[in-house]
Amino acid sequence: MGNRNDIRNVAIIAHVDHGKTTLVNQLLEESDTLDERTQLADRAMDSNAIERERGITILAKNTAVNYKGTRINIMDTPGHADFGGEVERIMTMVDGVVLVVDAFEGTMPQTRFVLQKAFEAGKPAVVVVNKIDKPAARPLEVVDEVLDLFIELGADESQIEFPVVYASAVNGTSSLAPDPQKQEKTMDPLFDSILENIPAPEDNEDEPLQFQVCMLDYNDYVGRIGVGRVFRGTIRVGDTVTLNKLDGSQKNFRVTKLFGYLGLDRIEIDEAKAGDIIAVSGMEDIYVGETVTDTEVQETLPALHIDEPTLQMTFLTNDSPFAGREGDKVTARKIEERLKYELHTDVSLRVEDTDQPDQWVVSGRGELHLSILIENMRREGFELQVSRPKVIRKVIDGVECEPFEAVQIDTPEEYQGAVIQSLNERHGTMRNMENTGRGTARLEYLVPSRGMIGYSTEFVQMTHGYGILNHTFEQYQAVIKEEIGGRRNGALVSTETGKATTYGIMQVEDRGTIFVEPGTEVYEGMIVGENAREADIDVNIVRSKNLTNVRSATKDQTATIKAPRILNLEQSLEFMDDDEYCEVTPENVRLRKQILNKSERARYNKRKKKND
Repeated sequence: MGNRNDIRNVAIIAHVDHGKTTLVNQLLEESDTLDERTQLADRAMDSNAIERERGITILAKNTAVNYKGTRINIMDTPGHADFGGEVERIMTMVDGVVLVVDAFEGTMPQTRFVLQKAFEAGKPAVVVVNKIDKPAARPLEVVDEVLDLFIELGADESQIEFPVVYASAVNGTSSLAPDPQKQEKTMDPLFDSILENIPAPEDNEDEPLQFQVCMLDYNDYVGRIGVGRVFRGTIRVGDTVTLNKLDGSQKNFRVTKLFGYLGLDRIEIDEAKAGDIIAVSGMEDIYVGETVTDTEVQETLPALHIDEPTLQMTFLTNDSPFAGREGDKVTARKIEERLKYELHTDVSLRVEDTDQPDQWVVSGRGELHLSILIENMRREGFELQVSRPKVIRKVIDGVECEPFEAVQIDTPEEYQGAVIQSLNERHGTMRNMENTGRGTARLEYLVPSRGMIGYSTEFVQMTHGYGILNHTFEQYQAVIKEEIGGRRNGALVSTETGKATTYGIMQVEDRGTIFVEPGTEVYEGMIVGENAREADIDVNIVRSKNLTNVRSATKDQTATIKAPRILNLEQSLEFMDDDEYCEVTPENVRLRKQILNKSERARYNKRKKKND
C-alpha cells in the first residue's frame, strides 16, 4: 500500500491577527492555481463582512493550491476559542499543520488551544515566523518560545523537530534564514517544507468507501452539503451509498453532486479518492461526524466531538414602541426561520422553543459566537430583542456545575494590580504570573465563565487599551454560590417619549454617563445612560427650556455638553442587566427595561423584594 504523493492536506493555525489569512492569499498567488486574470481581494478567505471588519476567521474554510504537480489542500482554522468545535473536526481531515506565529508577539493562548488538538491527533507541524519585517521582530526568541510551548503541550520527539520558515506574508517574501535581509520574493521555502514534512495520505482507493462529514454548508438550490474527507475508497456521482447516522440508524441515498476545491472556487467533480477533501450533496439530513460508506461494507469512523454550548440568551420579537420602523423582518415566523436556518451550518448552536410563541432560547459557545449571529441578523434587515447572556449549568455526578475558562492576560506592569484585583473579585484562581522583562506581565487564571461576561469593556478601561485578554472554555466545575460579575452601576432610564434635547441632557449629565446625542429619539423605559451610583434613576432628557424672551433663546444655543458614550452591540450586551433587553435593528442598538412603564416597574420591583 503506497501513499498518494500528488496531494497534501494541511490546516493553518494562528492566533487572531498573526497574519494567517494574508499568508493564505500569498500561497494562492504564488502557486500555479489562479489564472493570470484573477485579482485576489485582500484576505480573500474571509468571505463574511464581519470577518473582514474584525479581521477574524469565524468559519473554517478550505482552499487548494497546485505546486510542482502536487495539490495542497489548505484548511483555514478559526483562532478564536468560541469556534473551537470547528478546530477539532478539522484535525481529522488533515495530515499536518502550519503554525503561523507573529515574530514580535510570539506564542499566544489561542494558538495553544488549536495546537493541543493537533498534537493529541498526532499531527506534525511546520512553523512560520511571520511579520519578520517588523522593526521589533525577535525571530530566534520566538522559535525558542514555540519549542517551549510544544514541549509543554506534550509534543512527541518527531513533532519537536519542526522546520521553521521565516516570512512576511504582506510583502510575499520568505526564507529559511532568520535574517530579514535574506528574505526573497517567493513562498517556495514554505511550499517545499510542506511537501517534505507533511505526510501524504494513504492510497487505499480500492478498499470499501469511508467518507466522514466534518463541516456543513448549505445552499438554497441543493440543500445541505456535507464537507469532509474521503478516508478510504472512491466515491462517484450517481453511486448509491449508505449514510450511517450518529444514532446508529442507516439511510441509503444517491450521490447527486460532488465538489472539489481549487483556489477559492468549489468545482464540480465526477469522482474523489482516498485523501481528497470534498463536499457531497444529495442528503437532506446529513450531520457532522456521520460516516458515508459502501452499502455492502458499513464500517463507520469514530464520531467527532462537537463542543457543547456554554452560554444562552433569549431571543424575542421586538415589541418596543419603535418596533417595525427600521427593519423589514420583524415577525416571529421570520425570526424563527432564520434561527433554524443557522442550524443548517452551525453545529455548536442550539435553538429551543419556549412556552411563548415569540421567544426562543439560543445557546452558543460564548459571547462572540452569539453576538456575531445577532450582528448578521441585523444586517439582513431583522429586528429583534435579546436578554442578558447566562451561562448554562449542568449536573455532573449529582453536583451542579458551571463552565470555567482559562484566561491569559498580557498587561503593562502598572495596571497589573488592578487586573489581579478585578479577577479575584470575579472568583478567579491565579495559576501563573510572570514578568516578561519587556515592561509587561503575563497572568494566567481560571475564572467562572459568568465572571467573564461583560469583562472585556472593564478590562480595556482598566489597562487603557494596552492589555491583551484571551479566554477559552476549559471545564465544568462545581457552582460558586455567590454573585459573580454583573453590572455595579444603575441605569439612567427615560421617563418620556420624544427627542433628547441638549437642555434635557445637561440637566442629568452630572448623574452619570449619557449614551445618546441630542436629537436622538427615545421612549419611556429606554436606557439613556449609566448612573454613577448603584440604583437606577428615572430621568427626563426630552424636556426643553421655557423660552421667556429673545435673549435666552440665543443663549441656550451656546450650551455645551460632554460627548456621549455610544455603545455598540457588544458593549450593549455586556452592559445589560437581568431586567433589561437589548433591542437590535438594522439602524440602532438600544437598551431598555423589560417593563417600560415607570409605575409598573416600581410595583414589580416592590413585589420582587417582598418575595425575596
